[in-house]
Amino acid sequence: MKWTIHTNENVLKEEHDYLAAGIWNQPVVSGFSKEIDEQMNGGLTDLIKEGDIESKSKQVTVLPTLGALSSKRVVFSGLGKEADLTFEDLRESFGALGKILKKKKVSSLAVALDSYKGNDFEATDIAQALIEGMTLSMYAFEGYKKKSNVPDVTLEELHIYTEHDAQEVEAALEVGLALAEGTNEARTLVNMPSNLLTSVKMAEYAKEMAERHDFEIEILGKEEIEEMGMGALLAVNQGSEIPPRMIVMKHQATDKWEDVLALVGKGITFDTGGYSIKPKDGIVGMKADMGGAAAVLGAMEIIGRLKPEQNVMAVIATTDNMISHTAFKPDDVITSMSGKTIEVLNTDAEGRLVLADAVTYAKQHGANYLVDVATLTGGVIVALGLDKTGALTNNEPLFEKVLEASVEAGEFIWQLPYTEGDRKRVRNSPVADLNNSPGRDGHALFAGAFIGEFTEGTPWVHLDIAGTATTKSAHLLGPAGGTGAMARTLALLTEQFVLERAAK
Repeated sequence: MKWTIHTNENVLKEEHDYLAAGIWNQPVVSGFSKEIDEQMNGGLTDLIKEGDIESKSKQVTVLPTLGALSSKRVVFSGLGKEADLTFEDLRESFGALGKILKKKKVSSLAVALDSYKGNDFEATDIAQALIEGMTLSMYAFEGYKKKSNVPDVTLEELHIYTEHDAQEVEAALEVGLALAEGTNEARTLVNMPSNLLTSVKMAEYAKEMAERHDFEIEILGKEEIEEMGMGALLAVNQGSEIPPRMIVMKHQATDKWEDVLALVGKGITFDTGGYSIKPKDGIVGMKADMGGAAAVLGAMEIIGRLKPEQNVMAVIATTDNMISHTAFKPDDVITSMSGKTIEVLNTDAEGRLVLADAVTYAKQHGANYLVDVATLTGGVIVALGLDKTGALTNNEPLFEKVLEASVEAGEFIWQLPYTEGDRKRVRNSPVADLNNSPGRDGHALFAGAFIGEFTEGTPWVHLDIAGTATTKSAHLLGPAGGTGAMARTLALLTEQFVLERAAK
């Protein structure tokens, strides 16, 4: 999408097919809406009174101007009451706008940016919300159907009219676009079938990203993984014909590799459950079990575009979890890279195993902070539903940073308890240091507590996106399918580190 910023022109005097403007839910029109009303000889006020224009939040009305304005149509975004407007409301309002534009196959749009100002939001906030919301909402996974002969029309051109400084608006647009496109990259990865997105293909994707953004990259194949003693990852991979990969990407923003934030992703490209096999209804959709890896890769795409002044490392352990005569079994005892032994009580509790080795490897690469992301447990869905990400932490200051980033991203997370009792349960094995599945009660807590055993005191936050990585229904910021959950939160987390360092 290309855009042009106009700072010294009156949009009402310019000819466009579609002009987007905000409208407040208030008794009397004001600001830009009043200018339109005057040109329509009070017609806008009449249409509002008669209910033909909706000014409630996230509602969209397309109004043909019939020659009363230079633009052929005005697309009004209802903003609701000014005092109630939040950034998330604004982003979703632009998401609703994007869906209407996509449906009408609009290729060029003018935006009266300053008409959306209100409740302390500046033009830069609006610009970011505009491009982020519309780009997220217009995303579609093309899939693999035979292509139609009908040409696809997409929004290719934006004309943005504002009195604000053009360079600042430009910067805000770039931030919004990076956040949205990184999320959309993660969505596409989640939506891909596992026969096309294998561990090997994921590593190739990461390599292309590293080359594009000048990241340092290391990809360990099966032989290197064996040499490193990553017995947990290797155990999960035992039943597969496709070799595992351990992917490490580094964005080094300072002269010294210090104060390093590690983003650790679970990359199970398909999960049968192994010998603890999933039922028919539970196995469909398991191509999305690499949602944590997708979130990390989406975040790195954003980081690669925005180049934050924060050292960041992505670590992804990827394989599928298959059944064969070589697959690992319940009652097996395996040795992780850390040297800790693990009694396998449930082969469907494989995500925490690959994350154990990934966390250990991240620490070896100098991680000072750890955030792992995984579609880890059905237990978090039982506890929190499908619209909330569960979190565990051993460090409240780090969790507060993650929480602030999630609020800015509009991605709800909820902190779950992490107690000594949970740690004792995962340490309760007669034959090994740990067991990988203490029981169904508190399952999401035990899964997180298991990963915590490998952090060894390093500040850590665990994010369980089993419920939020996909959605069955379309929403204002996207379609059904992969959501890209946590990609924006992880990327925005780097900003919290930069702000904290600047404040010192």
